[in-house]
Amino acid sequence: MPRYRYTKYTPNPLDEIDLTSLVEKLRDFFLDSGFSGRFTGQDSAQGTLESLYRALARILASDKRLPEDWRESLDRYEEEYPGGELPQDVRDFLDELISRLTKENFIRLSSQESGQGTTEEVDSEIRFEVTEKTSDFLGHKTLRKLLSSRGRSSFGGHRTVELSTGVESDRHSRPYEFGDSLNLDVNATLLNALRREGSRFPIELEYTDLMVHQSEYQSSCATVLMLDCSHSMILYGEDRFTPAKSVTLALAHMIRSQFPEDELKVILFHDSAEEIPLSKVASVRVGPYHTNTCEGFRLARRLLMNQKKDLRQIIMVTDGKPSALTLPDGRIYKNSFGLDPYILGATFKEAANCRRAGIAVNTFMLANDYYLVEFVKQIAQICRGRAYFTTIIDLAQSVLMDFMNRKTRTVH
Repeated sequence: MPRYRYTKYTPNPLDEIDLTSLVEKLRDFFLDSGFSGRFTGQDSAQGTLESLYRALARILASDKRLPEDWRESLDRYEEEYPGGELPQDVRDFLDELISRLTKENFIRLSSQESGQGTTEEVDSEIRFEVTEKTSDFLGHKTLRKLLSSRGRSSFGGHRTVELSTGVESDRHSRPYEFGDSLNLDVNATLLNALRREGSRFPIELEYTDLMVHQSEYQSSCATVLMLDCSHSMILYGEDRFTPAKSVTLALAHMIRSQFPEDELKVILFHDSAEEIPLSKVASVRVGPYHTNTCEGFRLARRLLMNQKKDLRQIIMVTDGKPSALTLPDGRIYKNSFGLDPYILGATFKEAANCRRAGIAVNTFMLANDYYLVEFVKQIAQICRGRAYFTTIIDLAQSVLMDFMNRKTRTVH
């Protein structure tokens, strides 16, 4: 007869940790734009394994599912960072947690080790980056939070007042034209033939007898999101850049899940302008830059002209005046004092080029200075777009609702 030995069950704290909830709590850390340094201590520490240890310690120190001595060690480590130390069992626990995050593709580790050293020195050379899976997950959470505050809503496509010959037959039929989807209205087609031929069989159809169903025309849209990453986005007592990154992730998730035919591209404009992939949005930080709005418009227009979509638009999120301009020889002209007429003239000219190309420009201004309000109004007037004077609190909701409202725009 087999003999069994029973021992007291000791739960593994790691089994109690839900990774998706943990990633959601790490949102501010992953999207940190360098505003307060409350997670990193120093800008240079952002993206290192030690900075991730500290962020996890900050969150888990209040998790009552962990042993009390562990929580005390995590709290002490977080307060003493940098320079604090963790007991080996707690560090092993965090190592295993980071390993799970890596295996589940929430983060990606990359080693920059150049030699042998202590454990702390080796860890400081290991860096991590947020994956596209995490970016999409954070965008989904932001989007769900925003839409839940507005009640139930369903999205399908960008509806317009135009009609097309689609699959859904919810409008009266019309005569077939070359190029239409052959979604025949059989009854109307046969009735035309009977009117022409009379009630005799077989019925011979002619081209003019064909009738097709009409449905609401759903347009496709190409959007370029221009994000101002000049230094002013984290100055004046508030972080304006992290909310801008949040709305980018939310918009990307909405387009990917609800409007798969649409295109979204992201441009950072600072001393110059550059396109970045969506997977890199979470890790972008502001720098000691000026604001080259003109170059941002120029790059956005070039990207949109390559997109064969019914709607093409630029969504610009900024908080400052244009203070830089790319000269014909490639040099950057800068002037931070007031509204430089030379820079303004070039910016307005590029905005007019966008209008002539059929590109709408919608501007979201995060500041309310008089001269900035006037600048945004002039951009809206030139481009026949819309201007929004919003705050970091309702920025995401304003951008998403503006994007949705574009679905009622007439397509010619």
